[in-house]
Amino acid sequence: MRFAFLIPPMMLLAACGQGEEKKDKTEVSINAGDEHGGVEITASKDGNGRIKIGGDGVGIDMKIPDFVDLDVEGDFDIDGVKLYPGSNVTTVNVDASDKNGQDKATVELGFTSPAAPAKAADWMAGEFARKNIQVQRAGDTLRGTTKDGDDFKIDFGPDGANAKGKVTITKS
Repeated sequence: MRFAFLIPPMMLLAACGQGEEKKDKTEVSINAGDEHGGVEITASKDGNGRIKIGGDGVGIDMKIPDFVDLDVEGDFDIDGVKLYPGSNVTTVNVDASDKNGQDKATVELGFTSPAAPAKAADWMAGEFARKNIQVQRAGDTLRGTTKDGDDFKIDFGPDGANAKGKVTITKS
């Protein structure tokens, strides 16, 4: 399975114990596997994490304190297009499987942006246009396909005067 937009696993390890305030941490959930087993990585906003690995003769379940302190918004992009400037990624959920020849994955990122939904959507639509990436817009939702053929959708909704949203990228 190849996803250019997935957070590199080494970034998770390099991020351990960075000491940022707990309220600013990103929630992370990664589930991946095949017919022989899988891995599950979770981290809550308080920084506590857990890694579970299971499969053909292997069973590991480890609790890892102060696990996640990510700069996801600085590293996340879709074909070179980043989130609206000043955005914060609040959640990362990855579900991937490669079972019976079916390679599937869904990545969801929750985020907040310091702009109204329409302004953030306008800005991102403009950035996609500059990169010659076709997007369809319905209200404050953008849809498109990455250069690798993965579908994406970016929903922007109100959060007071700012935007709160979700990026969903799927490969099937």
